[in-house]
Amino acid sequence: MSRDRRAAPPGRNGVAAFLSLLGELLITVGLVLGLFVAYSLWWTNVLADRQADRRGDAVRQQWQATPAQPADPGALDTQGGIGFLHVPAMKNGEVLVKKGTTPGVLNDGVAGYYTEPVKSALPWDASGNFTLAAHRDGHGAKFHNIDKLRGGDAIVFETRDTWYVYKVFAELRQTSKYNVDVITSVPKESGRTAAGRYITLTTCTPVYTSKYRYVVWGELVRTEKVDAKRTPPAELR
Repeated sequence: MSRDRRAAPPGRNGVAAFLSLLGELLITVGLVLGLFVAYSLWWTNVLADRQADRRGDAVRQQWQATPAQPADPGALDTQGGIGFLHVPAMKNGEVLVKKGTTPGVLNDGVAGYYTEPVKSALPWDASGNFTLAAHRDGHGAKFHNIDKLRGGDAIVFETRDTWYVYKVFAELRQTSKYNVDVITSVPKESGRTAAGRYITLTTCTPVYTSKYRYVVWGELVRTEKVDAKRTPPAELR
């Protein structure tokens, strides 16, 4: 004679249903977080690179349409951008440089020069520190490979009529994001104590965070006039 099947207690059914629903919710949350990470670390790069390419093309077209020798070098400082940064060791192609370091500037896949809390010098100034910032992850991630730079590596800045060639001489792998001394006109933390023509690259660190800042310093070693073919300096060939 077969035994009668007994129904599971109502409470047990409720727990099973709750656990099933919780599992589905966790899977959904995981998918949403995964999509958000993909958007932040990949898609924003795609969008920023497209925007930067368009703006870079516009700057080069502007250069072709205006005189090669402006009466005031500051005339190069346009809303579109002042020139292009080339750092072979970072393998990031040319990077358009614009005024400012706010998210509204840097999120377009460019580097920006500081206007506060310490105002940047510009490459054509007689002395000072040309101080730049860019994202390390997302939004173009133009300084993602900043940790690849070593002493003696080239940093080249291109304007309409001049190549400015710098050489890396010091780095600071981690410092407070509130440390403004690294972008002063004479960055003493780099080991320099006298006025010169410096360049400073800054970005967030560790990777995928913004807790600290990574800093690389370079010093101008020479300039070259841009020729009709825009032949790059030896460091970029």
